Amino acid sequence: MNSIDAAALAAMIDHTLLKPEATREDAAALAREAEELGTYSICVSPSMLPIETSVKVATVCGFPSGQHAPEIKAAEARDSAAKGADEVDMVINVGLARAGEFDALEAEIRAVREAAPAPVVLKVIIESAALSDDQIVGACEAAERAGADFVKTSTGFHPAGGASEHAVALMRRTVGDRLGVKASGGIRTREAAEAMVAAGANRLGLSSSRAILEGGTGTGY
Repeated sequence: MNSIDAAALAAMIDHTLLKPEATREDAAALAREAEELGTYSICVSPSMLPIETSVKVATVCGFPSGQHAPEIKAAEARDSAAKGADEVDMVINVGLARAGEFDALEAEIRAVREAAPAPVVLKVIIESAALSDDQIVGACEAAERAGADFVKTSTGFHPAGGASEHAVALMRRTVGDRLGVKASGGIRTREAAEAMVAAGANRLGLSSSRAILEGGTGTGY
């Protein structure tokens, strides 16, 4: 038996479409499906903005590699906010975290935060599968110092993999109840989604939201 009812689970979902071949009609269909399912938001590429929907609109920044100059990430976030994005999911420079350069990491997150200030919600994608536990902690601490609202596991595009219960639990322990934790990447079943929530996630990035909510197996992000 599922421990979270479908409506409550849907309310945690960023219904996601980040395929590079996606069209505007694909994004519009995503928005219609999100409204039908009752998801918290949609998450689309910045080129899809502005987009009309009754749910929140999230977009990505520095996606998917994170190897963009901080001023470019900041400009992208500023433009997305101006085009109606309620939330921005930025990818960190993962190399900075792997090198232990957490002051530089904090600075780039802060640049994005200043470019897209509250009420825009800033989520920081740390690519947890590519990091050690110490690096995960350091990246989460840098995100909190820089004023982020959420830390997020993964882009879903890194060969190291996506979300894990271990990473989610570690991220939650690090940020306590001060920040949100978003699990994304490789979550393809209802059981996996609920396991991420049990580990500490309060937002989920899913592309197969309908299949997961109905207890099936999804594909993709």
